[in-house]
Amino acid sequence: MFDLVIKLIMLILFFGVMVTVGLYCRRHATDVNGFVLGGRSVGPWLTAFAYGTSYFSAVVFVGYAGQFGWKYGIAATWAGIANALLGSLLAWAVLGRRTRVMTQHLDSATMPQFFGSRFDSKSLKLAASAIIFIFLIPYTASLYNGLSRLFGMAFNIDYSVCVVVMAVLTAVYVIAGGYMATAINDFIQGIIMLGGIVAVIAAVLKSQGGFLAALDGLAKITDPSVSETPGIFASFFGPDPVNLLGVMILTSLGTWGLPQMVQKFYAIKSEKAINEGMIVSTLFAAVVAGGCYFLGGFGRLFSDKVDVATEGFDAIIPAMLSGLPAILIALVVILVLSASMSTLSSLVLTSSSTLTLDFLKSSVKKDMNEKQQLFTMRLLIAVFIAISAVIAMVQYNSNVSFIAQLMGVSWGALAGAFLAPFLYGLYWKRTTKAACGVSFLFSTVVMLVNVVARPLFPTLLQSPINAGAFCMLAGMVIVPVVSLFTKAPAQGQIDRIFSCYDRTVTVSVKESIGAEEIK
Repeated sequence: MFDLVIKLIMLILFFGVMVTVGLYCRRHATDVNGFVLGGRSVGPWLTAFAYGTSYFSAVVFVGYAGQFGWKYGIAATWAGIANALLGSLLAWAVLGRRTRVMTQHLDSATMPQFFGSRFDSKSLKLAASAIIFIFLIPYTASLYNGLSRLFGMAFNIDYSVCVVVMAVLTAVYVIAGGYMATAINDFIQGIIMLGGIVAVIAAVLKSQGGFLAALDGLAKITDPSVSETPGIFASFFGPDPVNLLGVMILTSLGTWGLPQMVQKFYAIKSEKAINEGMIVSTLFAAVVAGGCYFLGGFGRLFSDKVDVATEGFDAIIPAMLSGLPAILIALVVILVLSASMSTLSSLVLTSSSTLTLDFLKSSVKKDMNEKQQLFTMRLLIAVFIAISAVIAMVQYNSNVSFIAQLMGVSWGALAGAFLAPFLYGLYWKRTTKAACGVSFLFSTVVMLVNVVARPLFPTLLQSPINAGAFCMLAGMVIVPVVSLFTKAPAQGQIDRIFSCYDRTVTVSVKESIGAEEIK
């Protein structure tokens, strides 16, 4: 009874803080710019934590860490390292400044608006908004699933209750405070995630006799269906480095094309803040992502507590945590809640702003004023959260798919469609509208076919993870090739768009002695 009281007190405090922040931030959400981008005045630490917490959710902690830790052993940690270096450090370095400068220059608040303005194409804007709407919904639904087993383990509460509580509380603070509320709550949730993952790893390893003893135990495990090599699950690259590389590419390079991630650069206060945010974001990813995959790498040590064949990969992490003290289990639940609610808030804010600004205002009700836009976005946030909650409950009850597979399809379609057009659009003047359209079409078709007709794909690409990684890399080739064979954009339009990167610098120069004689 005492353990349950501790867990409930921690949960109530957590929820109370989230709602209070949302209500406090109402003053920042009085217009569209404030609601969607926080007035483009968000500092580096808030932006870095918003980026990191939107990046890592229950999908990573429960789904990916469990599944890939089981498959690849301790080598799964490479996925976390790639998330930090490629998904955070390099993403900030390559995209941060140019995204912030060009989106403000084009007055773009969403990724579809960027495509529409950058390529002077309403059709691209509408196509991008449709892709976001279609593929963010299943990703949003997948966020709830990581909570089901954890809440069942900690509180013995029905999954539907968990979903409804999380959905309602997230809706309250996002609808009230918009982007600024999500950014501040992301910072608080990020602190919880950092402390929680460190504490959980220490406790799990201690339960196995410490790090060296756990590593030794992992080295003694064999699985003939995976590999005959002794100690393969404790090895540097694991039993399947090729498929591990696919995971690294999808989960790292994917952030470069995900609208809810890239949009964080739109809102940062200044160019100077980007360098500071880049460092903070990278360190956050190293601890959280690296820690999650590192923890999952020891999953096979708990094979006596979980039957993967019948319970699935999503049961691995909860089984690893089931023997922890009550206060640590409560911390884990709050950790996963933090990760899920931060990502959920980012996704629904992206979906609602995209549908309102890029579809409804653009095509249906062009005279929509500021007040109507805000009302519509808030209404759509509630609708999207409700839809995702219903899908999550249906999926859970019918056992449709694993978390990682559902996320893989969404990430693959979104990042595959947007990554190359967005990156080339920021840097290469010759990028054409046609090339962007082909990239959109290619990735969405490939990922949809992968869902409905997976056996048609080569063995390596039957995994939605690998198919998504393939789409991203293919886009990097498709966009420049199609651009070179299609009509170049008008020079005047390109000069106007890229003028934001040109700066005139005035310096004072003192004449040297004898300057008159030199003349």
